[in-house]
Amino acid sequence: MTAGRYDGRVSFMNETLPNLPPPFGTVDQLKANFASKGLTADEMVTLSGAHTVGISHCSSFNSSFSDRLNPSTSDMDPTLMSSLREQCKSDNGTDNTVVQDIKTPNKVDNKYYKNVLSHEVLFDSDAALMTADDTSAAVRANAKDNDVWEEKFKAAMVRMGSIEVKTRADFFDGATVEIRRNCRIVNSY
Repeated sequence: MTAGRYDGRVSFMNETLPNLPPPFGTVDQLKANFASKGLTADEMVTLSGAHTVGISHCSSFNSSFSDRLNPSTSDMDPTLMSSLREQCKSDNGTDNTVVQDIKTPNKVDNKYYKNVLSHEVLFDSDAALMTADDTSAAVRANAKDNDVWEEKFKAAMVRMGSIEVKTRADFFDGATVEIRRNCRIVNSY
């Protein structure tokens, strides 16, 4: 990834969420979201492979927007659905978290695509990839060859990293900006 980009010292969730595809999105919504940033449907499917690592709040797939844990409306694998129902139970209103990839949760690999094919994914947006010919073909191709998917993922990440790159002039007067030494944390001075 390219380094040396300006970033603010403060981030606001309300500025971020409109730029992220929703976990309950349809394939057409996802395609439009990625196309608005100059990315192709194949790059969208490739970047969705990032769901091979990380965790999700249960509300992202079991809420008023998404009902993935309802056996009468969901195509989710019944064993996964049962497991998630247990993991997401909360007596005190806590929004529990679960791993996004039940097979290899701590490894960046193409198992995510195999999970999509076997209906073992959390989000409507993941399941939606199988509802269009082009995206379902991309899922199957990425499931077949981890090495090919890794190369595509690297290239798509670099392309995504070049979207709307900010310069110092893009920040309003008085904003504190910096080039971070570690992209995950604000510099300490």
